[in-house]
Amino acid sequence: MQKIQMKTPLVEMDGDEMTRIIWKSIKEILLQPYIDLKTEYFDLGLRKRDDTEDQITIDSAKATQKYGVAVKCATITPNAQRVEEYNLKEMWKSPNGTIRAILDGTVFRAPIIAEGIRPLVPTWKKPIIIARHAYGDVYRNVEYRVSEPGKAELVFTNEKGEVSRQTIFEYKDKGVLMGMHNLDSSIESFARSCFNYALDLKQDLWFSTKDTISKQYDHTFKDIFQDIYDREYKEKFEEAQIEYFYTLIDDAVARVIRSEGGYIWACKNYDGDVMSDMIATAFGSLAMMTSVLVSPEGNFEYEAAHGTVTRHYYKHLKGEETSTNSMATIFAWSGALRKRGELDGLNELVEFANQLEEASLKTIESGIMTKDLALISELPNKKTVSTEQFLVEIKQTLDSIRG
Repeated sequence: MQKIQMKTPLVEMDGDEMTRIIWKSIKEILLQPYIDLKTEYFDLGLRKRDDTEDQITIDSAKATQKYGVAVKCATITPNAQRVEEYNLKEMWKSPNGTIRAILDGTVFRAPIIAEGIRPLVPTWKKPIIIARHAYGDVYRNVEYRVSEPGKAELVFTNEKGEVSRQTIFEYKDKGVLMGMHNLDSSIESFARSCFNYALDLKQDLWFSTKDTISKQYDHTFKDIFQDIYDREYKEKFEEAQIEYFYTLIDDAVARVIRSEGGYIWACKNYDGDVMSDMIATAFGSLAMMTSVLVSPEGNFEYEAAHGTVTRHYYKHLKGEETSTNSMATIFAWSGALRKRGELDGLNELVEFANQLEEASLKTIESGIMTKDLALISELPNKKTVSTEQFLVEIKQTLDSIRG
C-alpha cells in the first residue's frame, strides 16, 4: 500500500516517561506504516529542556506559529522532588504554560465517548466540552516566599512614572505571596473563540468565574464576555437557537452535575485545568479526553489532557507489563493530522485520521481495552490487554476498515 504523502510538516513535541514510550509506539505501529510522516521534531523531555534552559520549549511554540499545526506529548512540570530526581538546574515552568503564553488562544477539551463506558454521573447523556483560557493567571504568576515580617504591596507604575500603590497584606511572620496578570486582548480572544466554537457546534455556552469575590480580576472576564456577546453574537445565537449565560463557578459545578451534558463550559485557565480532569474522569478516564489549543491567529496544538503516567513508567523500567490507555494520545495525533490535511487540502490524510479514530473506538467497543477501562466497562465480554498490544489490536481494526 502506497503511503500518504504529507505536503507540510507537523510540529512534533516529544515528552516524558510512559507517554514518551507510547508516543514512539503509536508512530511505529499506527502512523508510519500508512503515512510518510513529516514533522519538525522537538524533544521536550525534561532533560532536554534542562540542557537548553527551556529554550527548546520556546522554539517549539515559535515553530507552531510557523507551520500552524502541532502535536504534543505529555511532559513533566517539575516540582522540588523532580528537581532532585533529575538533578535540574532550576524548577522549570510548565511547558504547556510557556507554549500557551506564546500562542495565546483557548484550549477545548472534550471527552472521547465509547459504547459500554457509562459516565460516573448518571444524568450525563451527551459530551461536556471544556473551553479553557490558555493565557495568564497562575500559569504566568510571580511568587515570593516571605521569610520575615513586612508589608506586601501591589504597585503599578504607568508610562508617565505615576505610581498606584495598594497594601496586600502586612506580614507578622513567614508566609507566601503571589501575583497574577491577564490582558483584555487575550480575554477578548478567549471570548470570541468560545462564541465561535458554540456556533460551529450549535451548542449552548456557559461561562463561570467568581466575580462576587474577585471584583476586578474575575469581573473583567465577565464584563468582556457580556459586552462581546451583546455587540457581536446575540443575534447569531438567537438564530442558531442556542443560549449563552454566565453564572458563578460554584453554581456552574452544581448545574453541571445535574445536567445531561451537551454544551460548552468556558472556564478561566486554572478552573479549566481542574474541571477538565473532573469531566474526563467522570466520563470514564483521564486518558479519554481530547485537547486542542486554538490561537487567535489560527494555529492549532493538539495534546492528551493527562500527565506522563509516572507509576506505569516505573513499572516499565522494571520490566513489568503495563496496561496504559493511549486513546488521548492517539486522538492528539489524529486531530493534528486531520487539521494538517484540512489546511493542505489533503483529503487522504483527513480520511486516515477519521479511520484511526474509528478503529480505536471499535477496538474498545469490541471488548478489547486497557485495564482502566476494563474496570468500568459494562460490556459482557472484556479482554484486558497490555499497552503495546492495545495498539496492535487497533492496527488490526484499522487495516480491516481501510480494506
